[in-house]
Amino acid sequence: MTVDETATRARMVHEQLEARGIHDPRVLAAMRKVPRDEFVPASLAPWAYEDAPLPIGHDQTISQPYIVALMSELAALRPDSRVLEVGTGSGYQAAVLAELAHDVYTIEIVPELADASRATLARLGYGRVHVRQGDGYRGWPEAAPFDAILVTAAPERVPAPLLEQLAPAGRLVIPVGGPSQELQVHRRTDHGIEIDRVVPVRFVPMTGEAEKR
Repeated sequence: MTVDETATRARMVHEQLEARGIHDPRVLAAMRKVPRDEFVPASLAPWAYEDAPLPIGHDQTISQPYIVALMSELAALRPDSRVLEVGTGSGYQAAVLAELAHDVYTIEIVPELADASRATLARLGYGRVHVRQGDGYRGWPEAAPFDAILVTAAPERVPAPLLEQLAPAGRLVIPVGGPSQELQVHRRTDHGIEIDRVVPVRFVPMTGEAEKR
């Protein structure tokens, strides 16, 4: 890590995250540490720390840093948490989650992206991130329950299997809708699932089984 990279990430955190209300110190530290430039195509590395999503191929994008930080903060993770991510993409969100939680399970439907993100995460030393290629609609039942589930593509309706895989007090952070979308947090409580509606967003649509339903 060079001084310039460290300074660039620190500036990103200050100008894009803290200035917009991200306060969790562990999330801010993770965003300062994870090298987003390693998760974008080399030709786009000069723009890696801009406040914008970037294309990563196969009609997919890497979310803007603010959205990654917001979803991570909404997940309310502890160092011993188990997390499921649906939609690995480049692997950047999974790396941030790995700085915050004990185990991260992540599923990517596009084979080429699954292979690339697995290689990048391994190269950067994220051995506690488990990558699976496949449709994430039904989650990862054999690794459940999860303290948090993050979905990085938008279904029109929340997949029931994901709610079923939440641990007590677990949180599902998910963009829902199409074409208009909103980021929602579904929390498992003693009285059932409670829903918080957070902010309008725009994610790529969730593909696979979610499209059929």
